[in-house]
This record gives sequence, C-alpha cells and structure tokens, in this order.
Amino acid sequence: MQEKGSISIHTENIFPIIKKFLYSDNEIFLRELVSNAVDAVKKIQRLAAMGQYSGSVGEPQVNISFDADKKTITISDNGLGMTAEEIKKYINQIAFSGAEEFVEKFKDAKDANELIGKFGLGFYSAFMVADQVEIQTLSYQEGAEPAHWVCDGSTEFEIREGSRTERGTEIILHINKDSEEFLDKYKLQGILDKYCKFLPVPIRFGTKPHYESFDEAQDDNGESFDDAHDDKKPKGKTVEVDNIINETNPIWTKTPTELKDEDYLAFYRELYPMSEDPLFWIHLNVDYPFNLTGVLYFPKVKNEFELQRNKIKLFSRQVFITDEVKDIVPEFLMLLHGVIDSPDIPLNVSRSFLQADSNVKKINSYISRKVADKLADLYKQDRKAYEEKWQDIGLFVKYGMISEDKFYDKAKDFALLTNTKKEHYTLGEYKEKVAALQTDKDGTAVYIYTNDPDKHDSFIQSANRKGYDVLLMNSPIDSHFVHTLERKLEKTSLKRVDADVVDKLITKDDNIPSVLTEDETKKLKEIFEKAIHRPNMKVEIEGLSPDELPVTVTMDEFMRRMKDMAQLGGGNMGFYGAIPDSYKVAINGNHKLVSRILKAGDEAQQTQLAKQAFDLAMISQGMLTGADLTEFVNRSIELI
Repeated sequence: MQEKGSISIHTENIFPIIKKFLYSDNEIFLRELVSNAVDAVKKIQRLAAMGQYSGSVGEPQVNISFDADKKTITISDNGLGMTAEEIKKYINQIAFSGAEEFVEKFKDAKDANELIGKFGLGFYSAFMVADQVEIQTLSYQEGAEPAHWVCDGSTEFEIREGSRTERGTEIILHINKDSEEFLDKYKLQGILDKYCKFLPVPIRFGTKPHYESFDEAQDDNGESFDDAHDDKKPKGKTVEVDNIINETNPIWTKTPTELKDEDYLAFYRELYPMSEDPLFWIHLNVDYPFNLTGVLYFPKVKNEFELQRNKIKLFSRQVFITDEVKDIVPEFLMLLHGVIDSPDIPLNVSRSFLQADSNVKKINSYISRKVADKLADLYKQDRKAYEEKWQDIGLFVKYGMISEDKFYDKAKDFALLTNTKKEHYTLGEYKEKVAALQTDKDGTAVYIYTNDPDKHDSFIQSANRKGYDVLLMNSPIDSHFVHTLERKLEKTSLKRVDADVVDKLITKDDNIPSVLTEDETKKLKEIFEKAIHRPNMKVEIEGLSPDELPVTVTMDEFMRRMKDMAQLGGGNMGFYGAIPDSYKVAINGNHKLVSRILKAGDEAQQTQLAKQAFDLAMISQGMLTGADLTEFVNRSIELI
C-alpha cells in the first residue's frame, strides 16, 4: 500500500504561517503532542469500559524519547491508534474556511494558544521544530493494517504500509537546525515538568525510544534484545528504563473527604518548594453551570504582595496552560497560590479573549464567592485563630473590599480593624466602641489611625490621654482602604493621628480657650514666623491643653492622603504629587514654654527659643535633617 496526496487546505503557505505565528512559543509542541497521546490512551480506556473494545488495554502509558545523533524526538502511546483513512480525515484536513481569513484574523496574534485553541492545530505545532514528521500507527479496530504517514512541512504527504505491531501511535519529529536546543535531556525535562507534570496517564521520558515488547527493542548495535540478550531480558515484557515523571492523580482531581491536611501541604511544597506553609486553602469543585476543580492556597504574603503574583497555575484536563490567570481569578485574589483546572476556559488563553467569555466571568464570580464563604466560616468557627492570621488574611480581604462591591458586602461581617493595642474589632463592633468619645459636633464618627506607630508615638499618646482609640493602618493598600471605608460607612471619616493637634482632630463645642491676650497672640505669631522663616509652614496659635506639646507640626489630612495615593500610583494623582508640601505649625498658647518665650529678655533669645521648640516638633516627625539638624544640635549644646 502506498499513496501520495495533498493536505486539504486552501493555500500553499499554511505551514510558514503557522511557524511564523507560533515561533515565540515553540516549546508547546511537546505539550500538544503529549496531550494528543494522552487523549488517545484515555479513549481506548473508555471504549473498553463501554464494551466497544474487547482486547487487552494493557498498562496505559505515553513515552517520550530523543536521539541527539539522529536528531529525532519521539512521542509514542498505546492508545487507540489510527487507520490510514483516519489519518487522511484527522491529519490531512485542516477545517477552516480559508487561509486569507486565517491570516487576517490572527495577524496580531499574541501567542500560540490563540491559534491552537481556535483551530485544533495541536498536531501541526510539530512543524514549529521539525523539518519532517512521521506517524507510525496501528488502530485498535479488528483487522486494521499499520499505517506510516510522512510529511516534510509542505502540503505534500505520503501514506504507506506501516511497521507498528502494537496498538497505538508513534510520532517521530526530525528536528530542524534552528530547534536543536530541544535535543537536550534537561530542556525536554523542563518542558515536561512545566506542561505535563499532572497528566492523567503515566508518562516516561528517556534518551532512547521505548517499546511495547522486547521483540521490537534493539541494543546500541542494532541487535534485538531477544537475539542478543536473551539471557538478560525476559521476552514479551515492557521495557521500563525510566521512571514515570508525572503524578496522574493530583489532589485537585480528588474529593476533600479523600484528603488530609498533610496532603494539601505536601502538594503546596511540591508546587512552591521555597515558600512557607500556607495559612489555609480552599478546595474548588463545581460541575454546573461550568466545570472547574482546583485548590487555592492563602500564602503568608504580609507586605510583599507585589512580588507574589502569577502563582496560580491554570490547567485544562490536567494539561498546564498558563500562570497568567487575569480575568479568570478576581484581581484581589491574584495574590493566592494554587491550581485551577477547567475544560470550559477557552484554550486560546489570550487576555483579550478571556474578558468577553461568559464562562470566565462566571468562574471569576464563583471563586470570589467561595473565598468569601471560606473566610466567613473561619471567622465563625474560631475567631481567635482568625485574628492571629489577620495580619496575612487582611491584605486579601481589604484588597477585595476595595476592588469589588459584592465582596465588600460579604466581607464587612468578617473584616477586622486592629488598633495600636493589637485589639481586633469588626466594623460594627468598632463603630459602637468609638461612638461616645469620637463623634464630632455634626454627628460624624471620626476614626483616628496611624501608619507608623513609632513615628507617631507622641501623637498616639496625646490621643490616648483624651480616651481616643487609634487604629493601625500600615499595610501597603491601607491608604486606599481608608477611602473605601469613608465611602461605605455612613457618617464616618478617618483622620491620621498627625493630621492636626489632638484637640482639633475631632471638632467639638468644648474648645479650650487660649490664656493669651490678642496682642500676645499677635506677638507670638511674629516671633515664630521669623524663627521658622519657611513659606510652606503656616503658623497658627491654638488654645490647647497645657499638657500638650508647645509646638506641633501637622499636614492636613486631605493633602497628605492625596500625596500618599500619588506615591502608590492611585489613578491620576500626578497633580497632587507635583504640589509642594504644606504644613501647619500649631503653637500651644497655653504651654508654659510659650509664656517663657514671650517674657524672654531680648528678640535674639526669643528667636532662639522659638527655633528650639520648632526643631523639637520637627524631630518628633522625623523631618529635621542635614544642616538644620546640625544647627539644632549645636544650639542645644549652647543652651545647656
């Protein structure tokens, strides 16, 4: 039997087009061919289970081997095989309407998956790396003849009688000169580890082809094992020179009842060997209205969340596709680790296509809901343990509340606010806690917070003396979370503890009057303006408690918040980033040092004392540096 013909396509240029578009992702040829082999094995198993195949299925396996001398890579399986007619039907006919449409549609293609997923071109990815491709195959069908197909990358092919004696298919790639990098054990091993590590059929990898029996196997001298090594190798047994390289039943294919905590932890360590153990995990399993399985882990990310992205691996039927899961996973959960497996996610994992896909949107919502439910359960079951994990969990929860209103609505019941005393409160609990003391004259609750308790210690102590509670808001996204809370909570505002002197943070009717006369107030302002002599420092004389500091430097909450958000890249904040810093210098008219300054013997002494008091305020904010700090040190020595 011998037949020649032309592959049924509409242009002579389809292979150059495929090579051009797929070249940047050429390593996926191995993923595609191994996946096809796995499918063939699974199909024969299904046929046997359905009673449509009565022969022996044997031990299912796929073998990958390479020969650096012959420059070949071979992928073989013991699946259902093909007849010559099936080769012509499935291999020779590429079903698309025309090459012109093909080229136009994918001229801006970003990656190989766009093409392979759209047109089922998995087999033809072989021509990204091969000058010639051979198929040796024998169908499971009774009386089938072996077939041998050869194609050199043009539209010409040849089919003749094959030499395979065992059911299954063998693909032999004759590697082209530009792709000889793949004739390397470690290169191929790396690709197999990346894409095929969890395929559902055992995969063996070696440097020589594997055979179903020793009748076919040859040693390095070309002699069969039966003839040359009869004393060493038993006849009719499978040659197993290499270990299985994949885990055929990864944990996400099992039910949670089959698994223990150690199973989840062991799998996590396998995926992320250099990471700390995760806080907890969520096992995903849904079959309607879409199919999805997987395990998502909450890692210990703390404040380094930007470094932890792209750690979720996307699979389709246990074949690795990508670790870019944007749109599939909600933005705020991109910090999670783990795996998602779904046959309902389009295999052309192009970021532009995903957004419009209805299944992707449903999966996104499902994952968000499952995470919210898991966190709610953890909170209800053991609040103390939940609070201990909050430093890590809080980043995810706050991120979600900022970015998704639906998640906020669920999370408001288990989101925690933590104060400087390390006490934790839900949003509802905290509102009750501060209602009595921290409500201003207009009925607005004022939440006071710090993002740096060491730097703001003097301000925190002043707030605590008045009975005010101070929240700790020091995560990377808390400046955005503050804004979200103000937007969502009724009649509530948040102020950083250093946004004003303590008596002005919460506006009330019981203001402390200043003991200074109008003339003294005017004189004091002139002394400090002359001593400070900075255009961005506005001096104001305040009536404050005598126990408060004589001078306090603050920045208005609104201005400082805008500048903080500009530093984090919060939207179009460039305008605020360009505005120079502007501060208020609050002089406590009721402090005894102020009286001493006014009563000083001469103007020089008044200026010196005013500068000293101002510099002390600057030091408390960490704002005195360089020559100003040196001057302060020298002046302090002189005063002592």
